[in-house]
Amino acid sequence: MNIVQTFVNAWKVQELRKKLLFTLFIIIIFRLGVAIAVPFLDPTALQTMLSENGGGGFLNYLDIISGGSFSNSTIFALSVTPYINASIIVQLLSYALPPLERLTKEGPEGRKKLNRITRYVSLVIAVILSVAYYYTLDRSGSVTKYSTTMENIFVAVVIVLCFTAGASLIQWLGEQITEHGIGNGISIILFAGIVARGPSAILSLINSIQLDIKNAIYVPIVFIIFILMIGFIILMNNSERRIPIQYAKRVVGRKMYGGQNTNIPIKVAMSGVMPIIFAMSFMAIPQTLSFFWPASTSPEGFWENLYAGFINLFRYTSWFYALLYFLLIIGFNYFYVSMQYNPIQIANDLRQNNGGIPGIRPGRPTSDFIKRVLSKITLVGAFFLGVIAIFPIFFQMATGIQVAMGGTSILIVVGVALETVRTLESQMMMRHHKGFLE
Repeated sequence: MNIVQTFVNAWKVQELRKKLLFTLFIIIIFRLGVAIAVPFLDPTALQTMLSENGGGGFLNYLDIISGGSFSNSTIFALSVTPYINASIIVQLLSYALPPLERLTKEGPEGRKKLNRITRYVSLVIAVILSVAYYYTLDRSGSVTKYSTTMENIFVAVVIVLCFTAGASLIQWLGEQITEHGIGNGISIILFAGIVARGPSAILSLINSIQLDIKNAIYVPIVFIIFILMIGFIILMNNSERRIPIQYAKRVVGRKMYGGQNTNIPIKVAMSGVMPIIFAMSFMAIPQTLSFFWPASTSPEGFWENLYAGFINLFRYTSWFYALLYFLLIIGFNYFYVSMQYNPIQIANDLRQNNGGIPGIRPGRPTSDFIKRVLSKITLVGAFFLGVIAIFPIFFQMATGIQVAMGGTSILIVVGVALETVRTLESQMMMRHHKGFLE
């Protein structure tokens, strides 16, 4: 109810109303692009291959975040995937390469240069994914074939260019929302794509009931789990551990400074969905290899059997996939948090400002205390993300029912919705708008 009230009050502010309408306009353009088909393609064969894939894995994840554009082979088939991967790569390199690390400390100008680098990396990744997607379509029999080699090469170039251009256009649309609309543009487009798949997820559930009436018993269970998962995600997103901080009093001239009590908030789910995206990108490598070099259905010899077994291990419904996926999420969550929080730097800043944690000595004891707290909170957040991510895998293995709107999708939708509401509230707070919290 508070979310609805926030949007109602934001609509009353003229500047925010313009931003909301602009954001809605970009979303409409995105949904129109989802319906523009790429020439020389018939998506029927790809849709059949996705349904035979078991309803999970990286391909189905791409289809969900693209709003169905992937399975329909339209120009926005790659969605925001190239940009997300490019952002991850540039962010990681900014901690490993000194030139990029210097850019992060140069303020707005440095961020502009990093954004430009991210665009170039995103373009390269878009080309690679477009080629991989073309091979996937070609293997599924979706690409129109001609009699001459030159004609087939022309078809391949057109398809790859269409996918690459679509990914670049989505990135540009996201940047426009960030600059002129509400919230983070890429997140909003990701949100719109996932929500658009809601009706298809319901139809998929209905089809599973029609195929086997026994599956009807799982419908209320899925609904209850869906509601509980949303509540659990909201709870964890708002949960935080507050480390109390006390500043010593000091007299400068005739004035007294300090003596304040505050805290350092450490959110349980501070890394958001990023560790899941990291882990999913890593788990997608074997499937990407299978696009270029498909595993033989009847392998012969040691190497063919080894390769086929390797690909089968990374199938969405295997126990090995679920276990490795869970462990990678935990590992990437620790890695991502370590990049965001530097306990030694926090301890030094507190000492320089005459602040400290009650009962903890300044310096190394303070940094060690923050490390211990951070490690515990990170572990809780990592298990939370891991359970949310692998639950659909185990549910599908146990029941055979595909849960298209899985935990990752719900986590993204709820996270973006909460972040957008917080953005609106902060902007209304700046304008001293009354009543938006009532």
